[in-house]
Amino acid sequence: MKLPGQEEFEHSSAHENVLAEELDSGLGPGPSLGGPSDTDNGESGVSKDPLLFIQLNELLGWPQALEWRETGRWMLFEEKLEVDAGRWSAPHVPTLALPSLQNLRSLLAEGIVLLDCQAQSLLELVEQVISGESLSPELRGQLQALLLQRPQHHIQTAGFRPCRGPKAFRNASFDEDTPVKHQNPLKQKLPPGAEAAAVLAGELGFLAQPLGAFVRLRNPVVLEPLTEVILPSRFFCLLLGPPTLGRSYHEMGRAAAVLLSDPQFQWSVRRANNLHDLLAALDAFLQEVTTLPPGRWDRTARIPPPKCLPSQRKRLCSELQEVTGLSRGSAAQAGDRHHHGQHAPSPELQRTGRLFGGLVQDVRRKACWYPSDFLDALHPQCFSAVLYIYLATVTNAITFGGLLGDATEGAQGVLESFLGTAVAGAAFCLMAGQPLTILSSTGPVLVFERLLFSFSRDHSLDYLPFRLWVGIWVATFCLVLVATEASLLVRYFTRFTEEGFCALISLIFIYDAVGKMLNLIRAYPIQRPGSPAQGCFCQFSGPGGNVSEWTSTKHKDTDVLSVHLGLVNASLLSPPECIRQGGYPRGPSCHTVPDIAFFSLLLFFTSFLCAMAFKHVKNSRLLPSVVRKAFSDFSSVLAILLGCGLDAFLGLATPKLLVPTEFKPTLPGRGWLVSPFGANPWWLSVAAALPALLLSILIFMDQQITAVILNRAEYRLQKGAGFHLDLFCVAVLMLLTSALGLPWYVSATVISLAHMDSLRREGRACVPGEAPHFLGIREQRLTGLVVFILTGVSIFLAPVLKFIPMPVLYGIFLYMGVAALSSIQFMKRMQLLLMPTKHQPDMLLLRHVPLSRVHLFTAIQLACLGLLWIIKSTPAAIIFPLMLLGLVGVRKALEWVFSPLELLWLDELMPEEEKNIPESGLEPEHLFSRDGNEDSELMYQPKTPEINISVN
Repeated sequence: MKLPGQEEFEHSSAHENVLAEELDSGLGPGPSLGGPSDTDNGESGVSKDPLLFIQLNELLGWPQALEWRETGRWMLFEEKLEVDAGRWSAPHVPTLALPSLQNLRSLLAEGIVLLDCQAQSLLELVEQVISGESLSPELRGQLQALLLQRPQHHIQTAGFRPCRGPKAFRNASFDEDTPVKHQNPLKQKLPPGAEAAAVLAGELGFLAQPLGAFVRLRNPVVLEPLTEVILPSRFFCLLLGPPTLGRSYHEMGRAAAVLLSDPQFQWSVRRANNLHDLLAALDAFLQEVTTLPPGRWDRTARIPPPKCLPSQRKRLCSELQEVTGLSRGSAAQAGDRHHHGQHAPSPELQRTGRLFGGLVQDVRRKACWYPSDFLDALHPQCFSAVLYIYLATVTNAITFGGLLGDATEGAQGVLESFLGTAVAGAAFCLMAGQPLTILSSTGPVLVFERLLFSFSRDHSLDYLPFRLWVGIWVATFCLVLVATEASLLVRYFTRFTEEGFCALISLIFIYDAVGKMLNLIRAYPIQRPGSPAQGCFCQFSGPGGNVSEWTSTKHKDTDVLSVHLGLVNASLLSPPECIRQGGYPRGPSCHTVPDIAFFSLLLFFTSFLCAMAFKHVKNSRLLPSVVRKAFSDFSSVLAILLGCGLDAFLGLATPKLLVPTEFKPTLPGRGWLVSPFGANPWWLSVAAALPALLLSILIFMDQQITAVILNRAEYRLQKGAGFHLDLFCVAVLMLLTSALGLPWYVSATVISLAHMDSLRREGRACVPGEAPHFLGIREQRLTGLVVFILTGVSIFLAPVLKFIPMPVLYGIFLYMGVAALSSIQFMKRMQLLLMPTKHQPDMLLLRHVPLSRVHLFTAIQLACLGLLWIIKSTPAAIIFPLMLLGLVGVRKALEWVFSPLELLWLDELMPEEEKNIPESGLEPEHLFSRDGNEDSELMYQPKTPEINISVN
């Protein structure tokens, strides 16, 4: 098989370069399928062939009244017109009989092929097609009139109700002789630049021989009557012949439409020079056709579209190999030249060799985007993101403020948490290299604060001045790391390190969310029959105020049992009733409302389940797509509002969100600026460097692991990262918060990724059967800035925020934690440990790595996760920063256990390992899986951003 134009290039040393340049320039492999291109909103990308809308018009009514009627259409998938139902079928993968393709090839081989036809109208096109036929003038005139006849199009509108009966249906839903009066909804789904192709097929009695014609117009022309959507037409295919048994011409028409809908055939036929090239493209299609044996499947069944389309680069690779005679690896390299290597050098990770050189480059790179960082936020989606992240940030600030107050015995508290979050977060959003990052207190940093305070208390040190010097040293160490471009070490943070850290933080977050609810239940215990705690009695006083009479009474006045004990069971007589009768409620359960615990659990699970359901409603088939997207974007906000509504409806005294109402430090008697020494000796300012070194490692790992996750290629960020600039901002803010006695802040993984997830951009134009295109993240600074400004103002919003129940917020935290844990690939491999082999999914990883090796890799990750959890929960938590750094060392040691190819599939390769992988040793499916279109669960390219938790 030869590609179009092969003869011109055979035995030429330029084969590989020419074809690879065509690929890189966007000439292949196929059209841009649905939706706007990835160049939207400043994104860079290559132009591709436009999407092709194909319509099949069938000639019906012979011999009485001939008419053209639209019976099918294709973009990516086939839609059949169901006449009796008055609608289009659901998009499905087309299936063809092999004879239809063979008959089509024979008809085209003997028919008329016009490439680069210069016709400017349908009349000129028809005249050129029939001029080559040996027909009498009378038959030629009849054929021309028939081809110029306007077809009946099925235009389905939103308010259309199908009529009963074919005749009524035709009158109601087809455009026959008048132009369409309303907007075709399909037009809105097609991307700009889309073109049309018309396929005309049918049986004609006055033809003695079959008539086949294939036309490619040099310049696309609007042939308005032919297609229901008014688009410039690029291709025209005519398949007519005498009546035959069966529906052979209908099936040939479908075969032609399916061919034109195939991206690789379309790419080839757009560049065909003659009939030989056209037939070669058809033969290439036939070589890749998969046949189903008769009797093993239902011919009437329709195959639904796949969730993700396979890569067209694989098919181009095989054709490049046939054309140029290249080896498989060389052809793949030519076809994927600019996609090679996960660790391809990027501007953010290139060493300059100068002090602060990386920081200067980050500032220069981000300065040109600064105006757009605010203009790009002018979108309704940003409003949803602000509400969602604001509530998460406020709850996080309250949670950590309370924990910090307990850990420091009141030296810091909720007010410092609010003020620090607002000041540090807003400053970071204005100055940072990655403004999508949300700063917050994190669990590991809180553990370090607790240990630092315990050390100060045990040695009679003044905590805040000692903490100030630790912060000064940490800021100094971080500035040294910025100056020496130490952020380049993030290249060694592979999935192994990221998943270990993220899984740990996710589990901590879920553990704390459930723990908060258990503490709430202990505060409002559930009363059980016969429980010792179930005691609330009404005590009555005798004359003179002395207790002389105890009475036990039932609730109903008609049935009173007086036993001279002066005690009334409160389960029969409520405390208010007891007071009205002059008694005094006494007992451990008098002021307990048993319903609060159950109702808090109800709010907890309601907010969690509703947030999960609303988030996934966009994948449902119910409701219009605009409504589904709104539910998905506002999922957490809607869940919180629903929980607040339930709480207000029942009116139970559930625990509510508490915010400080006075603007003053938590510790009485201290000002906002911390004294450098206080009661501490001078040498402590030098000794503080030792704990500061450990904290610097923790800050670097926590900040940079989050930064690596946020800036992964699958999120398609266009404005670049700023690893050096972000660390510089954290160092400056560390100095500021230490001087003010505020908590220390680094990137919060969970809220940052939730922030990104709320700003996902998806293509509006999606052809039927195609999933929405992920275009990237709406990169801007305004949402984070507004969130932190609102956080600072929240001190004055206590009258409004006090109505939000805490169980609802705990449920949202649980949702974020579960989403985080389920999104990492480590959990998918964990499922393989418990899954019988026969039930395991067909994953690319399992095709190339033995299952025992997969389990070994997963077991090592699980052991590291368990060790991190144990260290975090013991007094040895002071070495926790070193253990995080140790994850990189463990990953490096795995090179002695696993081969480079196994690590390539199981994880990622470190920079040095990539040099040990020969290109010829890679399978094409791995080379081409990096374009983001692979439907593989094992290639580490999540279709939705991971959400990972960074709290204690």
